Amino acid sequence: MPETSLERGRATRERLLRAAVALIGEAGWNGVTTRLVAERAGVAPGVVHYHFGSVTELLTAAALGFVHELIGQIGEELSRRPDPEAGLDWLMGAVAVYAGDDPASLLVAETYLASTRVPELRDRLAELVLGFRRTLARWLAGHGVEDPDAVAALLAAAIDGLILHHRLDPRLDVAALAGPVRRLLRKE
Repeated sequence: MPETSLERGRATRERLLRAAVALIGEAGWNGVTTRLVAERAGVAPGVVHYHFGSVTELLTAAALGFVHELIGQIGEELSRRPDPEAGLDWLMGAVAVYAGDDPASLLVAETYLASTRVPELRDRLAELVLGFRRTLARWLAGHGVEDPDAVAALLAAAIDGLILHHRLDPRLDVAALAGPVRRLLRKE
């Protein structure tokens, strides 16, 4: 069957979003231009503005889509773990793969930084982060962890911080930190 114009439009929009995701990590939020996105997506520069009102709107949509997917995957994986210890072991191992200079780490760091200057991005990113913390808290509460909201906030912040620290100190063995983090969850 021939592709409809609606399907072509959706496919083009997706190519633009994927191009923007890649470019945020490569060029930095402020380094991404309409021309760069158009070239990467294989479209004319005017097509970018047909689908998005501005480069900032495109970058916001791309970054938030990526972060939403990433934290959704983390939440799904944690839900498969039988207890907090196994979950923390998995989580620290998963965080360890983000060395801070990989595309995903750079995109998230750039998104956090841009959120200090783009109010809509900040508000929507905050919603995603708070949703992730709620997911963590529900999982922790389901396993009897005391004060799951506070522990979830600490874990979420620790994930972000460990990725940043790993970039500054590549010798940091993030996966080995699972033991100390598990000790924080033990009942006194």
